[in-house]
Amino acid sequence: MSILRRDFLQASAAGLAFMTLFHQSSFSIYAAAKGAKFKLAAPDWSLRKEAKLEAVALAKTIGFTGVQISIGRGARGETISKLPLSDPALQKTYLAEAKKLNYKITSLCLEILHVNGLKSDPLGQRWVADSIPIAKAMGVQVILLPFFGKWQIKEKAEQERVADILREVAPQAEKLGVILGLEDTISARENVSIVDRSKSSALMTYYDVGNSAKEGYDVIEEIRWLGKSRICEVHLKEYPWEKFMGEGKINFAGVVDALADIGFDKWAQLETSCPNNNVEADFKRNLQYVQTLVRNRNTKGSAAKA
Repeated sequence: MSILRRDFLQASAAGLAFMTLFHQSSFSIYAAAKGAKFKLAAPDWSLRKEAKLEAVALAKTIGFTGVQISIGRGARGETISKLPLSDPALQKTYLAEAKKLNYKITSLCLEILHVNGLKSDPLGQRWVADSIPIAKAMGVQVILLPFFGKWQIKEKAEQERVADILREVAPQAEKLGVILGLEDTISARENVSIVDRSKSSALMTYYDVGNSAKEGYDVIEEIRWLGKSRICEVHLKEYPWEKFMGEGKINFAGVVDALADIGFDKWAQLETSCPNNNVEADFKRNLQYVQTLVRNRNTKGSAAKA
């Protein structure tokens, strides 16, 4: 009886091992076969049309599927009393332009946080709160919250402070279906710590491959670790930033493969430079480069294949 039991257990273990291997192998094949489904857009500031209506038509002319627009801020040194895009008339102007061109406004950027940083300027919290109904009125879900320069959040205490501030305004975002995307110079894991501390589903990582590469992070590993559910949008740009995509240090074929593997199907914004100082031509070149990688991924199973 014990011999039969031993044989049965050995056979069961072998069968389990085979099924596990088969499942893993099948998953790998399935993952490799996933196509890149993210959509390509561009920010108005990269198009040198920050907070300008002309950015909508320019993005479409270049060949992007959508455009990311700025909420606006005052002129250098100017104090403002409200966010420019909070003006209903300006909102209607943008929405009318998008409708006329049959074009998508993808998301907003709260760039005034470059002036009133969230970590220590009381105005920062007010601007975040004020931006949420603007996103709702514009019919977009994501607001990019930037943390750069003197307002970056490298220290743990700063990160915790930002999380606590955002915890206060997040319920409004949750109610209106708005996502607050954190774009910064810290690691993916530190971003997730902020999100976890905020205790809100309204906070996500706004992943920028150029910023992360500059800080020395492994962008492909971070994208795969974050997964689809933790990334609201991505910025694609080269490092060093002044170069065309594909001519710097970032493995964009690997980035496209990683985004495809995690099932990322949201917006990827080309926040690129203009090395030849020709906005339309330079952006078309970068766009075509990414489109080629996506096409390779979707037809050959790997973005790296020519």
